[in-house]
Amino acid sequence: MSELIQRYVPKLQDDNGAVYTVTAWGEKTRQGTWEGWLEFYPSDNAKAILRTARETTQPNRSAVQYWASGLEPVYFEGAFERAYPDRGL
Repeated sequence: MSELIQRYVPKLQDDNGAVYTVTAWGEKTRQGTWEGWLEFYPSDNAKAILRTARETTQPNRSAVQYWASGLEPVYFEGAFERAYPDRGL
C-alpha cells in the first residue's frame, strides 16, 4: 500500500495557471525494496492528479524518506514535466 512520505511547501504552476501541490510517496515492493515517486495535486479539483513513474528505489522506507527530504524545487520542475510532458511550467 502506498504511503505519503512528504508534502512540500513550494507549489508549481503550469502554463495555464493551474497550481499544484507536490508530494512524495513510497511503497514497498514484492522484492522488499521501496520505490518512491512524486504526485502533483491541482488546486482545481477538475484537473487530474499527476504522478511520475518510479523516481527512486531504496532498501527501506527510511531511505525513501531521506531521498524525499533532499529534493529541491528544480527537481520538482523536471518531475512535473515527466509526469505530464504536454503541460509545461
